[in-house]
Amino acid sequence: MSICPAIKSLQPYQGGKPISELQRELGLDKVVKLASNENPLPTSQKVRVAIEQAASEIGRYPDGNGFELKQAISRHLSVSADGITLGNGSNDLLELVARAYVCDACDEVIFSQYAFVVYPLVTQALGAKAVVTPAKDFGHDLEAMLSAITNNSKLIFIANPNNPTGTLLSDDAVYAFLSKVPNTVTVVLDQAYIEYLDADDNAIGWLQEFDNLIITRTFSKAYGLAGLRVGYSICSAKIADYLNRIRQPFNVNHIAQSAAIAVLADKEFIAQSVSKNKQGLMQLAKGFDALGLSYIPSSANFIAIKVSDAMAIYQQLLAQGFIVRPVEMPNYVRISVGTKNENTAFLDTLKSLI
Repeated sequence: MSICPAIKSLQPYQGGKPISELQRELGLDKVVKLASNENPLPTSQKVRVAIEQAASEIGRYPDGNGFELKQAISRHLSVSADGITLGNGSNDLLELVARAYVCDACDEVIFSQYAFVVYPLVTQALGAKAVVTPAKDFGHDLEAMLSAITNNSKLIFIANPNNPTGTLLSDDAVYAFLSKVPNTVTVVLDQAYIEYLDADDNAIGWLQEFDNLIITRTFSKAYGLAGLRVGYSICSAKIADYLNRIRQPFNVNHIAQSAAIAVLADKEFIAQSVSKNKQGLMQLAKGFDALGLSYIPSSANFIAIKVSDAMAIYQQLLAQGFIVRPVEMPNYVRISVGTKNENTAFLDTLKSLI
């Protein structure tokens, strides 16, 4: 059997351990998951109603073009629907973009050290060359990324805010970077956590100036639809056309489309998500300060903390019913923001362990 060598050596993406799995393994009644940067709030009531109404139609295929959802996103962001591509989560879009631009082993994909793990995965899966630039203060070094560009460079991935570090590049810095990137190189600005910034959405305006820019976003984080897997990209109509040519038919199911439309209209829910997350970040940071633990200040819905032995702490927390996430940084674990009570229980348990 002939399998592509790049696939043979590929290590599959490992998501956060499911709650049910830990309960089965250790026989625990109560488990708190703080591993996957999910929204800890109850699902939007408008989403629940939309799902109920949509459930009667699950025997039929969804709208393969996602017309209504695209129109809702278009109105929400004041962008043309022609430049929107829907995906089964934003991960789907990241892979679609890579497939569209990476053609052979000579092609280069640039991304930062300590960036989203999907970037190296899709690069290796396509047999392309990964160019990893050293991190700067746990975030992207944009000058280093510019210096890494060659005639073989096809894609640059930038996560802002960054996962797993939570670092944030200023709009001025990203704009200056885009101005210096050759038009032959496509830049993917991954903004999965953009809603938590509660700031002006300047990146959307850049699409009018940079036709080599693709922005990806998701409904899995602040909007609380992680279990339904729906994301989208915004770019020029020309690029969107190419992405839609290779997109799987019906890649976003009917329930997910209906839920996404509903949650976009629920301004109260998103405002509460942002507010509660800010409070949770402050609560965790204050707790880590009290424990004498260093951490990376975060602009997302998680914090990475430094411990003496990350895997040992991870395993000890699992035994106590708390799921966190070891990351590709020496002696760091990533903690997602939970509810106030979950954060308190976690901090109390962490104190007992260290």
